[in-house]
Amino acid sequence: MKKKEGKFVLYDLAEFATWLKSTTISRIVKLIQNHHTFIPSYANFTGSNHFSLLRGMEASHIERGFAEIAQNLTTFPDGTIAVCRSFEKIPAGILGANTGGICIENVGNFDTGKDVMTGQQRDCVIKLNALLCKKFALTPNSKSIVYHHWFDLQTGARTNGTGVTKSCPGTGFFGGNTVGNADGKFIPLIAAELQSSAGAAPAGGAPATEAAVLFIGRVTADNGLNVRAKPSSSSTKIKALTKGVQVNVFEESGVWRRIDAKESHWVNGDFLERVL
Repeated sequence: MKKKEGKFVLYDLAEFATWLKSTTISRIVKLIQNHHTFIPSYANFTGSNHFSLLRGMEASHIERGFAEIAQNLTTFPDGTIAVCRSFEKIPAGILGANTGGICIENVGNFDTGKDVMTGQQRDCVIKLNALLCKKFALTPNSKSIVYHHWFDLQTGARTNGTGVTKSCPGTGFFGGNTVGNADGKFIPLIAAELQSSAGAAPAGGAPATEAAVLFIGRVTADNGLNVRAKPSSSSTKIKALTKGVQVNVFEESGVWRRIDAKESHWVNGDFLERVL
């Protein structure tokens, strides 16, 4: 059922899993943000207006000053998943937790007494988080899987729900929006899904290629940094990385840096700031 409209691509869960497995993502991802849209809610979903809702969300985000839609992924009540913002771009989901983040918006208002999550979406949300943990070698816990409610809207500091916060992803999201609720009622479901799919992350969440990493670099190029197939400015451009994205560096060749453990993906090191 894969469908595409502009940059938005809609998948069923199995199709998304195949896409994610086959897609090379250069930037470092350390945490998964879980949100609810609040508006649109279930009342706004007709079963066939996925792209209309995505366009509306993007228009709202642009009106608020964002360059494009804020989230990388959106789940819908029918259990489908939309890829919205490039995985190579830092999301604009949580002040203080965007660098190294992947942002999931779950369509619905999951505050207590509002929308009751469908079984299809519930299954999708659990499995999506598990797939992302597997892809990025994350151990599911309340450090790698986070809620918007845990971060102060004004300072970006993680306060675990005190200060100026949203209820997002909802006071009724998988039993509640507190750290304790996540630890007791949501994250164990993700861990169980990883176990059942024989996809448990390495101990401590360490990537299998960690020993080969020379250092971590942050992109400093204002207009993006091209990733090329060979260490040459005339080589084929594979994609581009936005400013602020962090990447692992596995090899150096003159000014060039290889940023993939297996693939020949190179960037100009003059536009990488060493951070670790």
